[in-house]
This record gives sequence, C-alpha cells and structure tokens, in this order.
Amino acid sequence: MLETLKAALGDKVTTAPSVLESHGRDESYPERRPPLAVVYAECLPDVLLTLAFAREQGVSVIPFGAGTSLEGHLIPQGPALSLDLSHMNKVLEVKTPDFVAVVEPGVTRKALNESLKGTGLFFPVDPGADASLGGMAATNASGTTTVRYGGMRQNVLALEVALANGEVLQLGRAVRKTSAGYDLKDLFIGSEGTLGVITKLTVRLHPIPEHVHALRVFFEDLEAASHAAYSVLASGLPAARLELVDELGLRAINRYLGRAFLEKPALFLEFHSSTASALKAESMLAIELMKEHGGLEIDIAHTAEERTLQWEARHQAYWALVNHYPGKQFMITDTAVPISKMPALVERAQQWMQETGLEGSILGHVGDGNFHTLVAVDPSDYAKAEDYARELVEHALALGGTSTGEHGVGLRKKRYLEKEHGGALHWMREIKKLFDPQGVLNPGKIV
Repeated sequence: MLETLKAALGDKVTTAPSVLESHGRDESYPERRPPLAVVYAECLPDVLLTLAFAREQGVSVIPFGAGTSLEGHLIPQGPALSLDLSHMNKVLEVKTPDFVAVVEPGVTRKALNESLKGTGLFFPVDPGADASLGGMAATNASGTTTVRYGGMRQNVLALEVALANGEVLQLGRAVRKTSAGYDLKDLFIGSEGTLGVITKLTVRLHPIPEHVHALRVFFEDLEAASHAAYSVLASGLPAARLELVDELGLRAINRYLGRAFLEKPALFLEFHSSTASALKAESMLAIELMKEHGGLEIDIAHTAEERTLQWEARHQAYWALVNHYPGKQFMITDTAVPISKMPALVERAQQWMQETGLEGSILGHVGDGNFHTLVAVDPSDYAKAEDYARELVEHALALGGTSTGEHGVGLRKKRYLEKEHGGALHWMREIKKLFDPQGVLNPGKIV
C-alpha cells in the first residue's frame, strides 16, 4: 500500500523508525503509537494527493505541525498517515498597510516575526513553544499576550482548508469584521485537524508598542500572588502580559538558566502604552497594587535586554522543570475559569497537590483566568496524576470554567465535553460527520 504512495510522492514519504516515533507522540500524553508513514507535504497538491490516497485505502490522516501539543492530539487511534506540514513554511505576503500577513501552515510564530523586522509590526500570539501557525490555529492556541491581544481565533482573518473529500475551501476575508453568512472559519480554528487540513492562513498583525514596561513581583504565597493578579485586572490597567510562576518553578529556572530570582511565588507583568507619561502612571499604579497585596520584592526590567531575559525565564519554565525531575513523566494540563474565580482555583490546585503527595508546579496566564499544572511522577504513578487532573477540571467546570483554556481536547479532555457542552456535543458530532463522513481526518479526537 505504501509503495503506491511513495511512487506518487517520492522522497516526501518516509517510514524511518525514528521519524515515525517522533510523529506518534506529543509533549505530555503518556501513550505513543507510530503512524504507518510520514508525508512531508510541500504544497497543496501534496496534501490533496495524501487525502485521496487515505480515502481509497481506508486509513486516516493526522495533520502535524511542530509536535508541541500536549493532550494526545497526534496519537493515531488506528492505521494512519502523519501529514507533516512543516515544509510548507513560506511567508507568502505581508500587507503592511492592512496589518495582515498571508502564510503557509508550517511557518512558526518566531519565523513570521523575524520576517516582519523593519515593518514596525508583529504577530502577538505567544504560546511559549515555537509552534507552527497552522497548528496554533488548529488548537486555538493562545499564551502570554492573550490578555491584551487575544488568541488565534481573534488573530486569524481567513483560512484555506482542504477537506477530506478533496475540496478546498476559502474561509473568512482579510477584513476586521464581516456579517456575511455562517462563520465557518472559526469552526475550523480549534478543530484539531478533525474537520480539514489548514493549508494557508491570513493573520492579523499589530504595531510594535513604543513604550513597554515589565515587572517581576514576588509574594509570600500563591494566594497573595493570585489576588494581586486579579486586582490588576479589576483596576483596568492595560496589562499585555500577566503571568504566575510558583516557588518550585522559580527554583527550577534558577538552576536551569543560572538566574538568581527570589524563590517565592511571583507575577511577571508587562504593560504596553502609547505614551511615556501613560506608561509611567500605569506602572506606578501597578506597583502600588502589588504592595497592597504584600509584594515582598519588586524588580523592574528597564531595558529591552532585561525584558527578554524575564520572558525567556517564563518560556523556559517547562524545560527547567523537566531538568529538575530527571527520569520523571509529566502530566501537563490546563483549565480556565472566570477571572473572579481564578484565585480560588489556583489555591485549590496547590492544596490538592499537597494533599495527594504529588510534586509539581503551577504556572499560568492568570490575566485571562487560565493556568497550567505540571505534575512530575514515576510512570507507575501516572494514574494518580490523572486523578488529580480530573478533580481540577471538574472543579473548574463547577466554577463556570472550561476543561481546557488553550491546550485543546485531543484524547485527554474528551471525557469532559458532555458535562461542559451538554446537548451541543451531539451537534459537534453531526458537524464532524458532515465534513468527514469516512472518518479520515484525525479520528477519535475531540468528539
């Protein structure tokens, strides 16, 4: 069967064991299963040929970007081809006057911003990992800047999508708003490759802020830090980033990066303003709020280099923790709740971790009510970590939140969708059948 595919696509198809292994896993989900083959698509015709082959042979197709997903999105549930889109990595057009860029799905966020140097514009969605934009759209990724700029759904204007039947759709328009018909574009954002393969994106760009101010504030405990974060949001301050890092996270960062941060729970903040005077006033108010909530130490990043070092520390927290627990397996999950409920859930997450005897770290985009829990366990204790994650998700749902703020559903979060969406889950299944009646595209995920 695979010889037929190789005859059509040549060296773009590989069955090398190491490549199959890397395409049958993600960063956190414990299960691993290699696909039958990996297809490195270089253009839309390659994608369409792969889909046609899958239909004829009765195998599934799993779109693959950078492999940085966390909830089992990439694990085959049967015979499957991994459709790797990383070679479709061209920035096709930058329309500076319109604040948009047109890109192929394999372009990473860092590569896009590198190509924008000299334009005065940037793409803001920052999940930490250097993920591909196609993958970020497929999971509706967000990250540290979401509190100001929004996630992928707010920053993708149009998509080109290849359906399982070989049809290619143009969804959305390169405009800031439209009222023309059903919003199918947003249906595909967050669909995790189950409805179609994203082959082109038109994304929003934003002016690089002229005045930026960053702070690190350390607190005695997570409770004080989370309440201080809520007070910033309630004050109306225009925070661009508002991140929580706990004591363990900072200890791991210090060892991994050779830093000397105070090893106490901290908030990392950044403000973007249009004028220097506004920035100064906003920063002074933020500092006063931090002091009111018991800020032990307040460090100001005065230069661009200092800000870069601050956010490098936040982005490297995951790898710092992996280094801190050699040989351990990690259960990484996220939840999101209404902002007013965020301090309570953070406190509960820490309390449960202590009560269950688990070790791990709490990191979060607390500016939008979303945080991550990284639990380090021996493989034999993984079920214990999953039980902890279940308690956390169920409590988030009880608070009016969601089972996943930005990681997506994949395999791990499927069990919670009925409780979260009720009867709407039936219609999600009907939509899946409509777009993919043969179950070719990433079957077994989400619904």
